[in-house]
Amino acid sequence: MEHARNYTYRVIWSDDDGEHVGLCAEFPSLSWLDADPTKALEGIMDVVKNVIAELTASGEPVPQPMSSKKFSGKIAARVTPLVHQKLAIEAAEKGISMNRLISAKLAM
Repeated sequence: MEHARNYTYRVIWSDDDGEHVGLCAEFPSLSWLDADPTKALEGIMDVVKNVIAELTASGEPVPQPMSSKKFSGKIAARVTPLVHQKLAIEAAEKGISMNRLISAKLAM
């Protein structure tokens, strides 16, 4: 059984709600609102813990935490020929590979 603490959490401010929102990447439909950011995090962790228990009890699959997944570092992306050309020109002008250029742009 997965533990709620192993999932990927973040807390953001919501202008619409006037509160902090606790979120979990592996359970995108879940959230928890609280004026206190620490309580928003604790709240979403409790919700995830309860959902994991419900899924387990009903025999449904539980999402794998991103922290336990292995990532290859390879991303395949399709772009228009014009974007491809612009990237190739920019990389050539900078004297670097397109892979290095795209990696730097994605890291921004």
